[in-house]
Order: sequence, then C-alpha cells, then structure tokens
Amino acid sequence: MRFNKETIAACCLLVGVLVLAYVSDGEALPVNYGYTPDPSGAREFAAGLPSPTFAQAAPDAMEKVKPEDTFLWRAMDSAHRARYGTPFKVSHQGSVGSCVAHGAAHAIFASESMAWSLGERSDPPEWANQASIYGGSRVEIRGNKTENRGGDGSTGYHAAKWLSEYGVIYQRPYPSVDCTDASPSRCKDWGRYGNGGKGNTELDETAKKTPARYVTRISNWDELVAAICTGNAVTIASNQGFSKTAKDSWLRPSGVWMHQMMICGIKVTDRQGACIMNSWGENWIKYDGEIYPPDLPKGCFWADRSVIERILSQGDSWAISEIAFKFRDIHHNNWLEEQ
Repeated sequence: MRFNKETIAACCLLVGVLVLAYVSDGEALPVNYGYTPDPSGAREFAAGLPSPTFAQAAPDAMEKVKPEDTFLWRAMDSAHRARYGTPFKVSHQGSVGSCVAHGAAHAIFASESMAWSLGERSDPPEWANQASIYGGSRVEIRGNKTENRGGDGSTGYHAAKWLSEYGVIYQRPYPSVDCTDASPSRCKDWGRYGNGGKGNTELDETAKKTPARYVTRISNWDELVAAICTGNAVTIASNQGFSKTAKDSWLRPSGVWMHQMMICGIKVTDRQGACIMNSWGENWIKYDGEIYPPDLPKGCFWADRSVIERILSQGDSWAISEIAFKFRDIHHNNWLEEQ
C-alpha cells in the first residue's frame, strides 16, 4: 500500500493530536474526545440561521440582562429529582467519541429544565438520547447518507443542526425501537447508521415532532453571559484542553482536547469564568480545596474568562432551545439562591 505526502502528513497530525490529548499537564487523561473541527462549515451553518448570533437572536436579553453569578445545574437537579426521583449526575460517554452528543444532551436537559422551572412547560424533562444525536449528526444531517463508517466523532454545529432540523429523541421506548438505551455501544452503532440504527427511518420522523428549533451561535463573552443569565446553556466545541486537578474547583488550561462540553454556569463577581460540564462521569477529575459552590456536580469545573473566550473564538459554540431566545427573569422563584 502506498501513501502520498498529504496522507502521511494527516496521519502525523492525528498522532500528534492524540498524544497531546492524552497528556495534559503531565497527567494521563482518557482519549475519548470525538470533536472534528470544521470552521468553514460552522461559519456557513451560522450564516444560514435566522439569527446567526445570540445578540441578533435576543437583543432584549443583551440589553436588559443583569449579569450575576448563575448556576443552571440547580434547575437540572430539581428537574431530575422530579422526573426520576434521583439527584442529577453528569453523563459518561465511555470510550466512544460521542462528546458532541453528550454535550448537546446536557444542554437540552438544562434548557428544558429551565423552561420547566419557569412554568414554560408542564412536565419536568426527560434525558435526550445521546445515540440519536450522535447518529443524526454524523449521518442524516449530512445529506442523503445512510451510513458513515468514517471513524468516530462529529462537530458541535452538526449536532445543533440535527436538533433544530430534526429534533430530540428521548430516553424512552418508541414503537420502532426502545430508546432507553443510550449506551456507548449504541452510540457507536448509530454513529455508523444514523438515528435509530440501520434501516430505521421511522425514528427520523418521530424526532421532527419535538425539534429544538431555536439555535444560535455564541461568539463572545457578553453573549455567553446574556445566554446563561437568561437560562440558556451553551455547547462548546474546541481543541482547548485542561489539567485534571481542580484547585478550588478551577482547572488550568493545559494540552489539547478535541472535545465538546457544555457551559452550565457563569461567574461575574471576583474571579470571572464559566462552569463547564464534562461527559466523562464523576470521577475523572480531582478536586483540591474548596468546592464552589458546595453543590457543584461532580465532573464539572470552572475555567477562567480568558480561556472561555479562546474557546468561543473557535466558532463552534451554540445555544440550543425549544423556547425562543429572549430576556427572562430566571430569579423569580429564587432557585438560584445559595443552597
């Protein structure tokens, strides 16, 4: 078998990325990322949206919002207890590169939890099925594909596009397939053959009944603050890596992660930054010192504003919602107060 110079260069780049991803600040991390950057595709997708940026989608939110420390995971925890009777826990993608699906599923659950807490929907939300998002973002949303055997992973904007143009499949039984299973093996399978698995087109039509039709790009810090402070979680896909020992719940930037996660909180007082929810379960991170705030979900961490701005500048960060973006006073029921 012969390889041309371009193929050899691409392989060397991939090996370099994997090595950098595996070693972060001298610490071994799981190589289960799965984000494949596509800057031009993300720009094209954003340009085709009715409102390409959050500032355009919700000018009233940008104007009226009062920036303050905000912790969206508290709405997620309340909703999870109401729906499932157990505390909220971050998801675990396992060894499959389905991070874009897990980050998007976290964002959907956060968005729908906020809508429930504000009385905008009657029932507490269910978990979105990550395998559905992963398969849809890799297969159906990319044209007339019926399968995608091209390795692993996806992009943030392909997941956002799937959720807006098709929709959400929840972790529940459906007539054509039992979607309570969102295991890594199912993510792997549906990542090859699309939402519902090989030959299942019925689930695509089912997804269209529950679209997350409102999507917009978060392009800077001010938009992020306005989005979070009005109850909208944000997916973030980038190559930014972190250490795995959190000093007082904050991680330092280190290494390369080709990864999507989700922002579920903002801190605008004292040390400015954002709370990032990862999808590697609860035990990948070591907490050294004070946990801030005390109910911070395990598996989450804080990152400084300058680091967040670098992530946003890469152009693949999205607010995704079933509710139109607008100014909302999310403090009326006091659920943001310290617990």
